[in-house]
Amino acid sequence: MEPMDTNQEPSPALVEPAAPPPARAAIAPVWHTLLLVAGIVVLSIEGARELSGPGANAIASNRLVTYATTVGSELLMVAWIWFGLRLRKVPFRSLFGDLSGGVKTFFLDLGIAAAFWIGALMVLMTSAVIWLVADAAIHHRPLIPKGGKSAPVDPVQQHTVQTLAALAPSNATEIAAWALVCIMAGLIEELVFRGYLLRQFTAWSRGIVAAGVLFSSLMFGAAHGYQGVRNMVFLTLFGALFALLAVFRRNLRAGMFAHAWHDFFVGLVLALLKSKHLV
Repeated sequence: MEPMDTNQEPSPALVEPAAPPPARAAIAPVWHTLLLVAGIVVLSIEGARELSGPGANAIASNRLVTYATTVGSELLMVAWIWFGLRLRKVPFRSLFGDLSGGVKTFFLDLGIAAAFWIGALMVLMTSAVIWLVADAAIHHRPLIPKGGKSAPVDPVQQHTVQTLAALAPSNATEIAAWALVCIMAGLIEELVFRGYLLRQFTAWSRGIVAAGVLFSSLMFGAAHGYQGVRNMVFLTLFGALFALLAVFRRNLRAGMFAHAWHDFFVGLVLALLKSKHLV
């Protein structure tokens, strides 16, 4: 009788097929996320209404109150998210992703954030040019007017620029407050859209990350109703880039750096243009 070969591979018929990877679990109840989404949409609509109506002048004349109100509403969203995660016993800290690695990874994320921001701006500029060309083609309008005439001004876009300029800081106190607002926005908005919503939508899509990126980015664009439809489209694309960065880095730190820096930079540029009476 020959000894049994213990190294012999089992027959393919006896090998059980590998189980598919489990879908990512939702981090909060469905009703909790739906109420958060509804709240974001309501705030976006209300912001667009206030900044397009007679209240815009009052907001511009007291920016510090506007800044404080903005931070307050974002803190309420964070509190709501904390409550939803607590219902599922999910650690709030988990939204930030993997932040291990110490000082080395901190500066690595800082460098990645800088490179990402420059690349994202190039993508947005290219998208703006494509939008301009498509709009000119649809309306049968030349890109460069002939005879030395100036290009017609889009009243909607002009109003959007004036609205954003009205929110820009105009003195040292407001610049300091604006810096704080941008830091809070970079922290909180990344937590809300790339931390909570990206994970929640991915879970609802049975672990399909692309779906999570898409739906969280659409929500990010929808949250900025006061900037007009055109900018909402660009911000949806911007949000998708930030979501991809979060997926690539497996944490929110680089996105928080880039987000805060972008908002601060845009505010200072608008403040400068406003001081030169260019907007």
